[in-house]
Amino acid sequence: MAIDTILLAVGPMDTVRAGELADTVLEIAEPLDATVVIGHAFTEDEYEDIHDDLGFDARVEDVDPDEVAARRAPVGDLEEIFADAGVDYEVRGALGEVSSKVVDMAIEVDADRMVVGGRRRSPAEKAVLGSVSQEIILQAPCPVTYFRDLDVME
Repeated sequence: MAIDTILLAVGPMDTVRAGELADTVLEIAEPLDATVVIGHAFTEDEYEDIHDDLGFDARVEDVDPDEVAARRAPVGDLEEIFADAGVDYEVRGALGEVSSKVVDMAIEVDADRMVVGGRRRSPAEKAVLGSVSQEIILQAPCPVTYFRDLDVME
């Protein structure tokens, strides 16, 4: 199976691991000359919470999700890393329920591989809070590389 397109799904919590996520993607993308799609999905509530900080006046119905994604952390850092590495990339945004929108994005860009990050959580936390990463992995239309924080649980 050829790998032409890699979807790196990120959210604001990935800011702390942006470098490691980029390294993981570059290990695959560079030797295969694959295109990287930096995907950032967000909910209406998230947009309402951050639209002033991003400099948007538009209501959620009128916003371009790609523009919002381009201004959210850690997208700018990732763009810089991929540009410095000479890897083709694009930024995509999606508005709605995050896990399903990321899966939809993977289908839309015909991703051959996805990379998602997550943090270590106890089984009880997963049961109560759910896991966006877990839903993405279970519904993904292609293989998924999961990058997990290696911090020790307390």
